[in-house]
Amino acid sequence: MKYFAAQVKTRGEEKYIKLFRALHPQCGIKIYFPKRKLNVRRRGVMVQTTPAVFPGYIFLEIDDEDSIRHYHWLFRKTEGFYRFLKSNQNIRPLEDRDLETVLHFIKRTGPLAGISRVYFDKNSRIVVVDGPLVGLEGDIIKVDKRKGRAKIKLDLYDDSFTIDLGFEMMKPAAHPGLKV
Repeated sequence: MKYFAAQVKTRGEEKYIKLFRALHPQCGIKIYFPKRKLNVRRRGVMVQTTPAVFPGYIFLEIDDEDSIRHYHWLFRKTEGFYRFLKSNQNIRPLEDRDLETVLHFIKRTGPLAGISRVYFDKNSRIVVVDGPLVGLEGDIIKVDKRKGRAKIKLDLYDDSFTIDLGFEMMKPAAHPGLKV
């Protein structure tokens, strides 16, 4: 399987996917739009939101690289499409670190990355027990214990951006076998 990234209108990703599937029901390409759960305080009340992990990007799973040449005009003609990555003239599948990052959110966490469970060791370092932060500990650049968020740095092609992932703190003793 090859994975390709397409840039579409930000905050219009789900609309684009629905429109594409309505216009081209015969197309059997899997389209992924990973999202994350995040608790946000609005007017003093905690509300759970589901923002995009990669705002403005959708990911296509295609059997072979030649199929993208066949389908790329269908994607380009659908309203809300901007470009394929690297470019429309140089469509390349995701590779190496880019592929690992995208697959982490597509396959490992599912379409909706939940809240991670963490604790802090005696040196105040975050230790991830489970959730979408597992495997991304080295990418954490800031932790906000009060809000229950970890800011991580993600790279996709030549672009680098940060997103917040939610976590809930647990006591180290709540996880058997952990020594602090």
